[in-house]
Amino acid sequence: MFSRVQVKRVLQRVPGKERFGIYRFLPFFFVLGATMEWIMIKMRVGKETFYDVYRRKASERQYQRRLEDASKTELHPSIK
Repeated sequence: MFSRVQVKRVLQRVPGKERFGIYRFLPFFFVLGATMEWIMIKMRVGKETFYDVYRRKASERQYQRRLEDASKTELHPSIK
């Protein structure tokens, strides 16, 4: 593991401390987030990407909600 001193030393070596302060780390996190997004879009595990799974699960939830709504309307018919 890294000691506190080692981490502090590495963080001190990042340029822009006086001008940008804590915001000097922002480009690193931007690149990290973009890389994660690219991996979720492009990389396949088996035959599916992250977004394929997300869309399928969202579709399944929507279908389940419609079934539940249809069963509720059948159980409680409106009185006219």
